[in-house]
Amino acid sequence: MLTDSKCILLTGATGYVGGRLVPSLLAAGYRVRCLVRDPTRIQGRTWAKQVEIVQGDLLEPETLPKAMRGVQVLYYLVHSLGGGGDFLETDLIAARNCGRTARTAGVNEIIYLGGLGDPTTNLSPHLRSRQETGAALREAGVPVTEFRAAVIVGSGSISFEMIRYLTERLPAMICPQWVFNKIQPIAIRDVLAYLVAAPECPESTGKILEIGGQDVLTYADMMIGYARVRGLVRKLIAVPVLTPRLSSYWVHLVTPVPADIARPLINGLSNEVIVRDNTAESLFPSIHPLDYQTAVRLALEKLDTDNVDTVWSDSLSSSQGKKMPVALFTKEGLIIERRQRIVPASREFTYQTFAELGGKKGWLYMDWAWQIRGIVDRLIGGVGMRRGRRDPQTLRVGDSLDFWRVEKVEPGRIIRLRAEMRLPGRAWIQFETRAEPSGGTLLLQTAFFDPKGLLGLLYWYALYPVHSLIFSGLIRKIDEEAARRQSL
Repeated sequence: MLTDSKCILLTGATGYVGGRLVPSLLAAGYRVRCLVRDPTRIQGRTWAKQVEIVQGDLLEPETLPKAMRGVQVLYYLVHSLGGGGDFLETDLIAARNCGRTARTAGVNEIIYLGGLGDPTTNLSPHLRSRQETGAALREAGVPVTEFRAAVIVGSGSISFEMIRYLTERLPAMICPQWVFNKIQPIAIRDVLAYLVAAPECPESTGKILEIGGQDVLTYADMMIGYARVRGLVRKLIAVPVLTPRLSSYWVHLVTPVPADIARPLINGLSNEVIVRDNTAESLFPSIHPLDYQTAVRLALEKLDTDNVDTVWSDSLSSSQGKKMPVALFTKEGLIIERRQRIVPASREFTYQTFAELGGKKGWLYMDWAWQIRGIVDRLIGGVGMRRGRRDPQTLRVGDSLDFWRVEKVEPGRIIRLRAEMRLPGRAWIQFETRAEPSGGTLLLQTAFFDPKGLLGLLYWYALYPVHSLIFSGLIRKIDEEAARRQSL
């Protein structure tokens, strides 16, 4: 085991695997340093105060030497899938920057988690990029220990979320032929076990190691196996006409995974991804990978107890900006639309502006549309807008506010409202203020929707253009009103 005087650098700490690896490395007695683009994104993690945080970006090589100073082992767990553009080229640039800086800094070993697949076959662009990224890391001459895995099974993993939502929401599924290709899934805890054990195994240094669970299955087997654990009966109907593009749109509609991320993953399922070399098994005899059914049960236990450490959507691609005005994404089944603006007013004025929304004062933007929604809700037996609000200026947890219920209040900072109108699902809207270092206030307005089945999804997408118009106008009006109050 590494001594406390030695340091591990982890890239990808905000991602699914990286966020879970940190506590495992700390529990093993390692001293951990995390390279992140935005340190605020890990401030809420339970381990944040136990690690050293260095701000930097693998696409900006001048930011890397400080992070790698004194580092013996570097974990490379970043991937720009979903960032838009040419993710392969972005990955290669980031990997080469990392490898060159690691060599200059005297790093002894890079540990990388890549993708399983026979490189002599016609691999999908996604799988090919994972393996070419490993080769790019090796170019500078630092030994790279590359673990190659297929589908990772764990609460919140992107592959598991696709399986979970497809199986939960659809009693019968029309499936393309790729669902019958062979896959060797592996539990997230087994992936972490290999990654943590690697620095203690000098025989593994510089090798490419294929890792997988006990079972070789098909994607269809995985969905049926998930259904069996959940006590569900599901039927799969294979058809030859569903292209990866069409399949990705279907996944986008039914699951939390957006089409632009689903498509390269689905393309990868056209390849057989099974372990062909058992070197990892002989080098790490104490690791006994789980079978698929057990991995699913453990993942569901985490979800049932709300004990999910990380999810696939935690990470931001290196090619994305840090402050997008609008972001629409999904997380743990919730559809989330987040808008943000820099308001030229203090947090006090900004908070008070959104704290006074509703009731007799109305909703600042298209209040008539809110009133119509309330009328419709009353006609179908809901609470409508008649309840108003208890006090025109202050809110407390439990207050009714038109067709909302106040669920959270942190004065000067956050208000969250839960919808009580009739919906095919559950909905919330949250307003939050954050201090801006350059002055003013960062205002975040977030709508959450937890759809109930296909009807809930259809409801969301049918009304999204209207909601988008209303919510964009609302945050703009809050901005203008807060600035007006500040100027008085």
